[in-house]
Amino acid sequence: MGDKTNAHPGAAGRAVAADQPASVRNVVLVGHSGAGKTTLVEALALTAGAVNRAGRVEDGGTVSDYDDIEHRQQRSVQLSLVPVQWNGIKVNLLDTPGYADFVGELRAGLRAADAALFVVSASDGVDGSTRMVWEECAAVGMPRAIVVTHLEAARADFEEMTRICAEAFGADDPDAVLPLYLPLHGPQAPDGHAPVTGLIGLLSQKLFDYSTGERKESEPVEDQLPLIEEARNRLIEGIIAESEDETLMDRYLGGERIDVKTLVEDLERAVARGTFFPVLAAAPAADGARQGLGTVELLELVTGGFPTPLEHDQPRVTTVDGRPREVKPCDPDGPLVAEVVRTSSDPYVGRVSLVRVFSGTLRPDETVHVSGHGLADRGHEDHDVDERVGALSTPFGKQQRPVSHCVAGDLACVAKLNRAETGDTLSAKDDPLLMEPWDMPDPLLPVAIQAHSKPDEDKLSQGLARLVAEDPTMRLEQNQDTHQVVLWCLGEAHADVALERLRTRYGVQVDVVPHKVSLRETFATKAAGRGRHVKQSGGHGQYAICEIEVEPLPGGSGIEFVDKVVGGAVPRQFIPSVEKGVRAQAVKGVAAGHALVDVRVTLLDGKAHSVDSSDAAFQTAGALALREAAADAKIHLLEPVAEVSVLVGDDYVGAVMSDLSGRRGRVLGTEQTAGGRTLVRAEVPEIEIGRYAVDLRSLSHGTARFSRRYARHEPMPPQVAERLRKLEQAAS
Repeated sequence: MGDKTNAHPGAAGRAVAADQPASVRNVVLVGHSGAGKTTLVEALALTAGAVNRAGRVEDGGTVSDYDDIEHRQQRSVQLSLVPVQWNGIKVNLLDTPGYADFVGELRAGLRAADAALFVVSASDGVDGSTRMVWEECAAVGMPRAIVVTHLEAARADFEEMTRICAEAFGADDPDAVLPLYLPLHGPQAPDGHAPVTGLIGLLSQKLFDYSTGERKESEPVEDQLPLIEEARNRLIEGIIAESEDETLMDRYLGGERIDVKTLVEDLERAVARGTFFPVLAAAPAADGARQGLGTVELLELVTGGFPTPLEHDQPRVTTVDGRPREVKPCDPDGPLVAEVVRTSSDPYVGRVSLVRVFSGTLRPDETVHVSGHGLADRGHEDHDVDERVGALSTPFGKQQRPVSHCVAGDLACVAKLNRAETGDTLSAKDDPLLMEPWDMPDPLLPVAIQAHSKPDEDKLSQGLARLVAEDPTMRLEQNQDTHQVVLWCLGEAHADVALERLRTRYGVQVDVVPHKVSLRETFATKAAGRGRHVKQSGGHGQYAICEIEVEPLPGGSGIEFVDKVVGGAVPRQFIPSVEKGVRAQAVKGVAAGHALVDVRVTLLDGKAHSVDSSDAAFQTAGALALREAAADAKIHLLEPVAEVSVLVGDDYVGAVMSDLSGRRGRVLGTEQTAGGRTLVRAEVPEIEIGRYAVDLRSLSHGTARFSRRYARHEPMPPQVAERLRKLEQAAS
């Protein structure tokens, strides 16, 4: 692991299908935006011989961030897979976006991986969101390592960064977060900065010089060894503390020299178990160079220390009707159980599904069962269909390189699964199974859209369906109250990418319009109304008179209609007509055009004509009576109130509570939780939290999360209602 000298990279340009799970490593790269994850992936691909120069595949194009949107936005917006070969091991590198809006892609990467590389910038440090992901990985015992990038920055300090990482990630055991190498600096530049040109292995005590563009191993000079003695001793003690050999510490403290091979083996076991977290340094290759600093060491850590898929717990498997099913984990000969972790659209191939196989072996041209359950609340209907698998391939930039099969533990792309969506399970058609879905963040930023033109309107429905099928963190809502089409997203950047994909991939141009909440109206006081509909225009006329009384009811009561007519003043056959007219008018509203709710309407009296009265006439009279009653009554505008729960670091609790109060929120209580966080519960009008997903991220520096659920409708304060009325008048 970084001390081996017989590394043999895989041949460039070949897509190799692994034949057994033990020869696969699935690694997800995690870190904040700008930490250098994509650059690191490209550097590793170059060192492994998969590309001919930094970031370029053989026939041109970048190996990662190849999507046109990523080029335009200059950042990753989707999960990408880059497979490389090293020492006979297939390494699936899963590059994830660092920006918070694309956390759904990160969670898909965590689902597909067996270990994680946390990429941190020496110039930026560790942010709160990266710490939260570390805690999530710790909760499930996922093995992790840390890679420090941007060592070329003027104020970069590897030793200080290692201390920060131990503080941020080693809360339980700081001695479990230690470097395996220390950087070697070249001659000092005029600005005082000395570039990192190589590494010295703390276990092997050998030098690895990258200054020529290729890794060269040598022995250190005598005066260099004392510089690493303290760090080396601490590393050895940290490794021995995690060793399964309980006698090793006593032997070490007794002065016995522990063999380096033994230390490396114990280190690799501790890393694979997720109890020791090595820190490494890496930098991309200079122009014309073949290897970037630390990339060989990193590949050796991945292949030697990270676990195989055989060592990874399998998600729970059931039959499609929910009965538990025992499936041997990662058995290439077992029943097929695979999962779609990402869905994308290719203009030439069509829909392409990135699949992780957990059991069995997936082969092209076979028919599989596609099960999709549990995402109905996001616009994904449950489905159980059989589909024929198209070609299997591994992605490399925009290319798709064919492979003959995909064994348990490996990842591959599947073409032409037209019904499969992200999160769906693939299984044998005669043995349909379902995997428990992974946790996905709730989209909490509403974006109301409308078609830009009539041709766009014709294509909008299909384009939205495809968009939501690709991204389960997006929810499509057809709001029946406001008649708006709403895309619920994770943030503004997420929404921007969704709208751009609608335009560029599906040819649908949409306009963003102000989002409306579902307001309602109700009577604040009892009122009476008389509806008179009398017309004579030749032939049969129209004659209907009805008198009603309206009184408010408790919230949630809806519309009650009561008949108290006596003496046949309104013929029995026309009483349902009055009710129909009242209810139709209630849907339209009586004051500001919002639905009327929570009232009792009592029909007291009326008049009819033996010839001119009709169903339509009494419907009109009922509507007129309700409108007249509203004209003489005080009408409350009701707004929806949400119950909001905010999980926030203790440092930001005061700011969050103050902000909620400024949104007319009522704080219901707080509760201390683990990890120095507080759960704040409050009730807040929905009209005040339309952009709360964006504002809370800014307020808490990306470290807070919140959830919301509808609580009830309640009267809006008069001054707020008046302000809203003026805004609506101005907009119209």
